[in-house]
Amino acid sequence: MDLGAIRSQIDEIDQQLVDLFEKRMKLTGEVAEYKIQTGKKVLDPEREKQKLESITKMVKCKENVHAVDDLFSQIMANSRKGQYRLMEETTQSLREPYEAVDKIETDGVKVVYQGVPGAYSYIAMKQFFGNDVDSFNVQTWRDAMDYVKDGKADYAVLPIDNSTTGIVSGVYDLLQEYNNYIVAETYVPVEHALLGLKGADINKVTTVYSHPQGLMQCEKFLDNHKDWVKISTPNTALSAKKVLDEADPTHVAIASMEAAKVYGLEVLKEKVNDNVNNTTRFVIVTNKRKFVKTANKMSIVFETKNEAGTLYNLLSHIIYNGLNMTKIESRPLESKNWDYRFFVDFTGNIDDPCVMNAMRGIEEEAESIKLLGNY
Repeated sequence: MDLGAIRSQIDEIDQQLVDLFEKRMKLTGEVAEYKIQTGKKVLDPEREKQKLESITKMVKCKENVHAVDDLFSQIMANSRKGQYRLMEETTQSLREPYEAVDKIETDGVKVVYQGVPGAYSYIAMKQFFGNDVDSFNVQTWRDAMDYVKDGKADYAVLPIDNSTTGIVSGVYDLLQEYNNYIVAETYVPVEHALLGLKGADINKVTTVYSHPQGLMQCEKFLDNHKDWVKISTPNTALSAKKVLDEADPTHVAIASMEAAKVYGLEVLKEKVNDNVNNTTRFVIVTNKRKFVKTANKMSIVFETKNEAGTLYNLLSHIIYNGLNMTKIESRPLESKNWDYRFFVDFTGNIDDPCVMNAMRGIEEEAESIKLLGNY
């Protein structure tokens, strides 16, 4: 038999498979209608397990057992996704109430940030809310989240990840813990400078202060000054304040140009960071469940069992609904060794049925899920 004849037979079989698949999907639609009326859950793990076991027993060529198991696992997964969509289109929606706004109000609001004036969080706040914003600072990210939770601040500005050093894990954990929502984001280029007292001589420097990441991000520059003692501080702006308070011309700080303005320091050298494209992403959070109408990014967190295929199955809801996943991060669960929660960003708006279908599918099949924001 030649190749053309073989392909012709495959085409005929494929048509039969498509016809049978559509008949099966029609029947699973009727199953969904029954479950809507009776309140039964879509996912029945025991039923699916029994079904796969019975199907694989039908396979005559044992070499095909795994392939058939995988094929029907996907068929049943697509069936569930169709059922979730039908449920979401009916009164069975899991959508929680929220307020849709035209824009995030920046006038007449109170904003909290972690750190001190001149820190990159301070710069991010000014960048988003303007120079005249009514603001105050706190020592920790948790303090900032508490002030927002309790309504003592309208918004908090928090760093969430950096293009060079990756995620700010502590902020991710707080977003999962608190019922505060991300409503916007802003990006701040990291442009570290070497700051000293007025008239300080770079050739006489003995000690440099900065945040651990600040020191790490300027390794190439610091390698040229191996004799300098490197001392870590809670943030870069605090290192600038420390130089001012100590009044020692041999002590310098690696911090922002804004910090130089705030503390009246001299810029001894600009752009000392290794990566000129280094950028930190900050999120704006509030305790109100409100989202901008034009928002196009969803952030969620979910937990799943540590079993083969569970993460793939959950993420497949995003793919099935034609959405683009832009980021995924994992964080270990405090209560269980080697179990994780996953933070996922994907494109979409909460009013988009495809987004809600994906959310519905993940909610039904994950151990837990939480919407962190739509922005």
